[in-house]
Amino acid sequence: MSEQKKENTAIGTINEALPNTTFKVELRDGREVHAYLSGKMRMNRIKVLVGDTVEVVLDDYGSKGRIVKRM
Repeated sequence: MSEQKKENTAIGTINEALPNTTFKVELRDGREVHAYLSGKMRMNRIKVLVGDTVEVVLDDYGSKGRIVKRM
């Protein structure tokens, strides 16, 4: 059986809204990453605005992320 990968998550604040539901997110450790909305957030039409605190799942390299929860 395959093992599930442990996801690397971080908490951050949305700084800028970009086209195609992508955002610039500043993480709590000071880094800034480009992030996009996850599929479930798009399907349920959850609105994300500049200044919102979000949970981001980072990719293996740490430069891009997927927004999975609005806090």
